[in-house]
Amino acid sequence: MTEIAKLAAMLHPLERKVFPHVAQGTSTTQLIPLSKLSEVEVLRAVFWLAQKGLVQIEESEHKQILLGENGRKYAERGLPEYQLLQSVARGPGIPAEIGRRVEISPQEIGVSIGLLRARNAITMEGPQIRITPEGRKFLETAWPEQATLLRLAKGIVVPETELSPLRKRPLMIQENVQKRKMVHLTALGKQVLAHGLPEEDMIDQLTPEILRNGDWRGKSYRHYSVDTPVPHIDGGKSHFVQQAIAYIRQIWLEFGFQEMQGNIVQTAFWDLDTLFVPQDHPARQMQDTFYLKDGKQEDKILRGQIPSLLAKKIKAVHEHGGDTGSMGWGTGWSAETAAKVLLRTHTTVLSAQTLARLKETELPAKFFTVGPVFRNEALDWKHLFEFHQVEGIVVDPDANFSHLKAYLRTFYAKMGYPDVRLRPGYFPYVEPAIEVDVWHPEKKQWVELGGAGIFRPETVQPLLGKDIPVLAWGLGMGRIIAGEFGITDLRDLNQNDLRQLRETPWWRR
Repeated sequence: MTEIAKLAAMLHPLERKVFPHVAQGTSTTQLIPLSKLSEVEVLRAVFWLAQKGLVQIEESEHKQILLGENGRKYAERGLPEYQLLQSVARGPGIPAEIGRRVEISPQEIGVSIGLLRARNAITMEGPQIRITPEGRKFLETAWPEQATLLRLAKGIVVPETELSPLRKRPLMIQENVQKRKMVHLTALGKQVLAHGLPEEDMIDQLTPEILRNGDWRGKSYRHYSVDTPVPHIDGGKSHFVQQAIAYIRQIWLEFGFQEMQGNIVQTAFWDLDTLFVPQDHPARQMQDTFYLKDGKQEDKILRGQIPSLLAKKIKAVHEHGGDTGSMGWGTGWSAETAAKVLLRTHTTVLSAQTLARLKETELPAKFFTVGPVFRNEALDWKHLFEFHQVEGIVVDPDANFSHLKAYLRTFYAKMGYPDVRLRPGYFPYVEPAIEVDVWHPEKKQWVELGGAGIFRPETVQPLLGKDIPVLAWGLGMGRIIAGEFGITDLRDLNQNDLRQLRETPWWRR
């Protein structure tokens, strides 16, 4: 059997139905009625034929200009300024009255008045709109934009110069891009067609029924090729963000840290008040914090659960410093404000709750968490309203600032950032407070990735019962891991994009 005959014998039933109808420059749309197959079947057959080198596929795009919602309306009724001018020609009137005559919206009236005044077609005498002699001339002449709309409504192609004025108006026109696939026979394809295709009753698949009935006798069989490409199958895998979280968890577990867990819905008491954040701090306002509405079941459950004894200590620390030696904030403290329910603004709330449960016999102790937090911020390439934070605390009477620096430098080195810079910063609950920057090797610049410090006595003493050094950090995870995946827009971390999920490489560190 010749190579041409072997190739013809390998054709799939769909290919055998489509192939005879392929001529030079046949579109896939034309092949659908000719082959009596569905569009999906035709496309599949054409793709297989192209893989065998029997046809070539030429793709092109055809741009079709269609009327939008307003374009269809104005093509039927006339442009709003033309309708307004016609109404004023029948008699002057105030804008609202004229709008009712021709059913023009207030917004359209305002725009139309501006356009007509610019053309000196109308004048305003107080609230009254009157037509000018120039305006009457306009009514007698053809309006180019109106003529363009009518031509588009009839499916007539118009040049771009006529479309430009319409593009400046909302919902006037819309572009519909149609992709067209043209199929051409190759030299090899012509040889196979000249050779002839197998008979219609060729057996493509042996079934138990064919074997039982003996229908296989005297028939020809479709040849199979082990070289035929098969579709790529993507195996299931963890989301790349979850891969990074698992790696970060492993780092802190190997350091001997215990993992903290807690609710994302918290009271302001635990999220802010226990951390010595003043009740008039800007972060408490709605623009920074997601508060839950009153009356919901979760509100009723959480309200009233503020520990009374601890609340007294927190109140004293805020108002006058309590027995910490601090002057506090010097303002009144409201239990009602502290009882508000919110989505946690930082994972440091878990650090506060852990300190409140910790016993002195359990010291020294180290804790961490990696979890979502929520900030009511404008969404852009570097800000998200939900993001993950890497939180850690070390509670140790012998801990000091040098230990804090060592933890941070070691962690960032394991994340691929060996160069770390610490700058003075400010957070109400730590002193000293630092901002953590890392050197980004691709951007060639320092990038801020988190904050850290040592908890102030006003934070530690009410929760733990005594002032013990507590090293603390809260690091933004998104910016840390984005470079590993080649992501420059943090919003891409949360896309429901299957292609991105398939193509993003596994966490390699």
